[in-house]
Amino acid sequence: MTRVMSYCRTVLDRAGVAYAVTDARGNLLWCNRAMGVVLGVPVEQAYGRSLPALLPGAPELPSPVREVLVPGPKWLEVRCTRLGDDLMYEVVDVSAWRDRELTVTQEADALRRAQALGRMGTWEWAITEDRVTWSDTLLEMFGFEPGTAFDFELYSRLVHPEDLPMIEETLDAALKTGSVFTYTHRMLRPDGAERVFECFGEVVVGDDGAPLRALGTAHDVTQSSRVHDELVRMAEQDPLTGLPNRRALTRALEQELAAGVSGALLVLDLDNFKDVNDLRGHAVGDRVMRMLASALQSRLGDRLIARLGGDEFAVVLPGASPADASAVADGLRDAVAGFPLAGIGTPARITVSTGLAEFGPGDSWELVLANADLALYASKAAGRDRVTVYEPNHYADTVKRVSVLDRLRSALAGGGLALYGMPMVELTTGQTLGHELLLRLEDGQEPYLGPADFLPVAERSNLILEVDRWVLTTAIDALVAEPDSRLRFNVNVSGRTLEDPDFGDFVLDKLGRAGVAPGRLGLEITETAAVTNLDAAVTLATQLRSFGCRITLDDFGSGFGSFVHLKHLPITGIKIDGEFVKGIETNDADAVLVSGIVQIANGLGLSAVAEWVERPSQVEALRRLGVRVGQGFHLGKPVPLRDVVSAERMRPNGALSSRVVGAEDGARS
Repeated sequence: MTRVMSYCRTVLDRAGVAYAVTDARGNLLWCNRAMGVVLGVPVEQAYGRSLPALLPGAPELPSPVREVLVPGPKWLEVRCTRLGDDLMYEVVDVSAWRDRELTVTQEADALRRAQALGRMGTWEWAITEDRVTWSDTLLEMFGFEPGTAFDFELYSRLVHPEDLPMIEETLDAALKTGSVFTYTHRMLRPDGAERVFECFGEVVVGDDGAPLRALGTAHDVTQSSRVHDELVRMAEQDPLTGLPNRRALTRALEQELAAGVSGALLVLDLDNFKDVNDLRGHAVGDRVMRMLASALQSRLGDRLIARLGGDEFAVVLPGASPADASAVADGLRDAVAGFPLAGIGTPARITVSTGLAEFGPGDSWELVLANADLALYASKAAGRDRVTVYEPNHYADTVKRVSVLDRLRSALAGGGLALYGMPMVELTTGQTLGHELLLRLEDGQEPYLGPADFLPVAERSNLILEVDRWVLTTAIDALVAEPDSRLRFNVNVSGRTLEDPDFGDFVLDKLGRAGVAPGRLGLEITETAAVTNLDAAVTLATQLRSFGCRITLDDFGSGFGSFVHLKHLPITGIKIDGEFVKGIETNDADAVLVSGIVQIANGLGLSAVAEWVERPSQVEALRRLGVRVGQGFHLGKPVPLRDVVSAERMRPNGALSSRVVGAEDGARS
């Protein structure tokens, strides 16, 4: 039995068919020498590598035979089948078979075309006389008049220099074996046009086996060749920038790892590039993206840079130390920051955040890319426009972030979320005019997570879309339960939800089904979110306001160009940013700014609410400046939604006579 097993291993190792076994994720567990040749990696270095990455186009799951075109070019038939919990790959080189099949097919087609159209290009070489005869049709295809004297020397001068050795080798081999042959080559016609010809031929031998003549056909396949080249290019090239894409990057990285090379990977993200698209349109954004990609590529020389998608790029730096890679990253950051953009009508400066991860033998490309992504995330969290080298604690930070998301998902599904209402109070009478609804996580788990702990995490994921819909649904349900028209709610809308094209219809459908007067519901959009997603904010605000909902621009005054935004957004009110209110009774500049905001709001017919009202002295100062409505801990702390809808909460609450009870309200906190 041992001898039989030994024979089996020897046969597999010597077989011309390539075999490999991988785990369920495609990582090589075993392969024979033929597979190593196909992958271009020594067998001993192939184990642990991703077969689909080393052989682009190979199936990642069991599938029937798939044909794959690899550089060479060569055609491979790849079959993937299950082997227990693992996968077995069988790869057969069918290039010769396809060539023979193509020869037969093309000859038959050429014959039909010759009979029907007379457009067959043929040639015949009398070997003993060393004389070539070309058909008139072929001469015209080459760019010459029929009957032109055209020998093999002139033909050779017109053939692309890179293709001529291949033609000579093919003809030499055919003359020795007397077999059919085929080749495809480029030719530069006298008019300067480059054409691609596909040639088929055969050698006629005498009784003694010596070649007597060779004859064949030639077809102009320029268009199909261009289509083929374009398909190959599209498979591994980013269509916008012309840079390699993610697939090309992972293949290159896997090859470096398979060869035992150490180095570094950079992942770059253009900070706030979405602002360019939102404010200037995608045409300008695409133009800027192409220019920046060209600038980055020029700075790197022949080192590989790929566009991963969106505004992310990656750079493979084989043999680079962390210090060397950091220097390259700093150079790229300087190139982006110093790129002239003023003439394009975009922000004067774009910055880039970078994550850097080392790689070496034993690493997988997935791990390296994940580590670089974690470092990039750390750069973003630290304030952007910086380079961060991956450290193990970045993984721990990500685990914490994922844990927060898990708790939030569980709370959404299991009733662990709660809404609290913070009153908006008329500063003269103390009457509660409405409530802003604030989200709390009450899942009974430790540690306690406040809004500042879980909302930023949710807003960096799609989970915030579900959270915002839950808040809105819960608010409408409460309005249904208490039909008193004086009960009015404001709910906050995240920047991510602004981008949800279905959210407006969702709101209107909920209100319509519930029979709630639209004026009882208001949506608050922060100024930062509105300007970042200006088109989306205008679309949503227009849709909901036309139905009767109130739209408030929150944290007004926190960004540059605040007053400009009032021209574009169809809002019904503003909330004066608390930074202008907290020192209103002592800071003359704050008083002047608040007075100006109130006058503009009044002139535009907008309501104005002052945030962060924490002291009686602020109330008096705001009254003098014409502010009618305020919100803050002095006027009323957030209370559970069930208390808000009770009858006693609708009466004047006497908050104006209370003492200060706490710190700032924090709006979405």
